[in-house]
Amino acid sequence: MARTARTGTARTGTARTRTRAVAVTGVVGVVAVLAVGCGANAGDDKDPEQRSFALSGRTLTVDSDDSALELVVADSEDARKVEVTRWFKGSVAIGGDPRVTWKMDGDRLVLRMKCSGVIADCSAKHRIVVPRGVSVDVKDGDGSVRAEGFEESLRIRTADGSVRVKDSAGPLDLRTADGSIHASGVDSRRVQARTADGSVRLELDTVPDLVESRTQDGSVTIALPQETYKVTTDTGDGSVDVSVPRSDASSHVVSARTGDGKITVRTAN
Repeated sequence: MARTARTGTARTGTARTRTRAVAVTGVVGVVAVLAVGCGANAGDDKDPEQRSFALSGRTLTVDSDDSALELVVADSEDARKVEVTRWFKGSVAIGGDPRVTWKMDGDRLVLRMKCSGVIADCSAKHRIVVPRGVSVDVKDGDGSVRAEGFEESLRIRTADGSVRVKDSAGPLDLRTADGSIHASGVDSRRVQARTADGSVRLELDTVPDLVESRTQDGSVTIALPQETYKVTTDTGDGSVDVSVPRSDASSHVVSARTGDGKITVRTAN
């Protein structure tokens, strides 16, 4: 059973801080200290914490600095609160104790982790249950992001980590600086996906008005319902395979770009 909130000590997750190396200078000479962490894993936290935050509006911003995130939609239609569960594991050999904090600032859920020192190894994960009918904007500094079941607009930004979205119907805007993007079971009419380093895979169940996908290094695969599309492709180094019906007069616009990788635009099975 998950425990209620405590004033943070260790937490676990997929996102974790990197081990540090420092040089210590003494009177006699310089001693180099190189620390190799054992690899903290938030999944090892068998006693996660839980907390509820009231939400009065129809928008939620998740502001996280260093955590893996999982977002799902609440079963109850009249729930007006955000339910958060967090897992954390961490240790610091020389330095302050690792600490995690969470708070709601207006419509912004702020998740923070402090984990710094000579030998620092921390990992965190948060599961966030969002009320139905709420638009969500995710900003994650370091960590993967997963989301499922959203009917309103969903915007995800992470600096380092993969993005996975399932069974969503609202407009999608998905971006990561380093990681792959995969969206499946999508009924959104407008989908945008961009990564600097990683593959992009989009599987749509509803004919879209606009699909824009781009990666600097990786393949792009877009599966679309049967329809005629206006398709634009651009690859610096890779093959292009477009098998959907095409027409420049179509109002259903699809754009796929990659600096290095194969582009595939096909009809969904």
